[in-house]
Amino acid sequence: MSGGWQGSDRVKRLPPGWKKIRARILERDPICKICGVRPSRFCDHIVAKADDHSEAGLQGVCGPCHDQKSSAEGNEAQRNNPRPQTKRPPEQHPGLK
Repeated sequence: MSGGWQGSDRVKRLPPGWKKIRARILERDPICKICGVRPSRFCDHIVAKADDHSEAGLQGVCGPCHDQKSSAEGNEAQRNNPRPQTKRPPEQHPGLK
């Protein structure tokens, strides 16, 4: 899966002591806060890209729920900020030159 944390700018946005914060959240939320069934494996920012690293702004979630939430957030971001469409000019048929 692409788009991971390694080598990304997102790592730089994490506060000092992130590993301890993450551990506290996963200890606080041992079961996924979204589905309420599977064990939490990810420390999720409740509001995407808000950089709210407070305990109130974080939740423990399972892998499938994290993937689904992240995908939905990414799709929403693309809908709100579409890339400009660039079209190449039509090429003349090679036999007509």
